[in-house]
Amino acid sequence: MRLFLTALIFLVGLFDLFMAGSFLLTPQTTASGAVFGLAPIGVAGLSTIRGDMTSFFGVGAVCMMWGAWRRNADLLLVPAMLFGTTLAGRAVNLAVIGAYPGWAAPMAVEAGHVVLALVAWRLLPHHRLAEIAA
Repeated sequence: MRLFLTALIFLVGLFDLFMAGSFLLTPQTTASGAVFGLAPIGVAGLSTIRGDMTSFFGVGAVCMMWGAWRRNADLLLVPAMLFGTTLAGRAVNLAVIGAYPGWAAPMAVEAGHVVLALVAWRLLPHHRLAEIAA
């Protein structure tokens, strides 16, 4: 089970790393797709999409892949918090603004990241939260 979970975390991390690279190299194409629906306003907007989205997916990917490779589940708390915060923001938007076409797909991906990271954190070697926070 641990080997399968570790491999799955690594594969999801590779997907996120691919997303980070796509935002870095082709931000307009990646951001404007049906999934993200972003359109930069000028050079500053393009820079923001390139920087913020690359860092979001890149940090999540590196922490997932490094945590899986080193069997250090503490690193999996970082993507769990990143994707969990994004999921919470989308849930607030859904409650305040309402649904839009395709709203469930990105939320399912983010929820999957959170569940995967937290399950792996419980099953793989890790520190207690009190030790990390102290």
